Amino acid sequence: MQQCVTTEKIPLCLWSDDLDPEALAQARNLANLPCAFHHVALMADAHVGYGMPIGGVFATVDAVIPNAVGVDIGCGMQAVQTGLARVAPAACKKIVTQLRKSIPLGFQHHKIPQQQASMPRIPAGPDLPVLVSEFERARYQLGTLGGGNHFLELQQGSDNHVYLMVHSGSRNLGYQVATYYNKAASRLAGEQQEMIPKSWQLALLPLCSDLGQHYLAEMEYCVAFAWANRRMMMQIFQEIVTDVTGCDQFHAPLDVAHNYAALEKHFGSHVWVHRKGATRAGADELGIIPGSQGSSSFIVRGLGNPQSFCSCSHGAGRVLGRKEARRKLDFKTEVARLNSRKILHSLRRQSDLDEAPGAYKDIGQVIDNQRDLITVVTRLEPLAVVKG
Repeated sequence: MQQCVTTEKIPLCLWSDDLDPEALAQARNLANLPCAFHHVALMADAHVGYGMPIGGVFATVDAVIPNAVGVDIGCGMQAVQTGLARVAPAACKKIVTQLRKSIPLGFQHHKIPQQQASMPRIPAGPDLPVLVSEFERARYQLGTLGGGNHFLELQQGSDNHVYLMVHSGSRNLGYQVATYYNKAASRLAGEQQEMIPKSWQLALLPLCSDLGQHYLAEMEYCVAFAWANRRMMMQIFQEIVTDVTGCDQFHAPLDVAHNYAALEKHFGSHVWVHRKGATRAGADELGIIPGSQGSSSFIVRGLGNPQSFCSCSHGAGRVLGRKEARRKLDFKTEVARLNSRKILHSLRRQSDLDEAPGAYKDIGQVIDNQRDLITVVTRLEPLAVVKG
């Protein structure tokens, strides 16, 4: 841990040594919520988000907060170790070309819906309003990457194996669930005149309410959908690698989500742990911490540190906002940085600077700041990157 702030209702435990003031203010708001439990943990990659900082871990009693999970519910990483020791640059280019043809990127969806059997099972019980309205549209989005910081990446492991990695989430389904229940929570707060300022963007849903239970059910469906989405893309990725290289050896996937709430036991109590851009890191539990498209990613093993609610960072974390990055970063400098490492990258135009290496924190420092949370198992260097 880098520092502990004790000026609020409960402490703030920080693993970041360069937390921006706005993110710290959001963490102070969390600490003063009526449902807040024990302390707030901010990971080494923490930065400002909507309501709660991204890279935050927050536990609640008898309540759930949609904005403490975020809009891309279930977003996470999937990594697969291959039987390849190396991939030639020409093969990398062929793999990237086929990925771009086979997997819809950005706002693109499939032209026909995916089979209903590929979708997660709809939970029994009362109708869930967002799932009912969005289910058919979600079938067109299953197996699609999305935009922002989502990516498909071919990597060289320090263990002398080539890896495949996918970063994606629940697409528009998660966004619709998050938006619907955050609005519902805001209306409920207004009716009950809760002592939570609207400007905090942290309206809560009591778990004794139908709304709270419905949110949990729809959130858990989004987590399952996000997993299925990554798995479908990974299967396509593996087929392309086989087609290009002849490799047919792939280990079982390692998959970790980093946007969700889960009922867990900490400090002697069962509480709802909200991880918004944070990875669970229980004792001996494997996780994935990706860097930017120009830096290393890591397979890590958790140490089960209770002060982080058994969590670690979910990535490098932004140092510049998207608009700020496009305005401040130099395109030629960022491209040269990637080219010098011979990475087949996705920085093609000025508008792509929001995902340039310079927009992110130093992943090496982020890893060093959480040595009490994880140990590194495998270091992964980028070879080729596809982004939305």
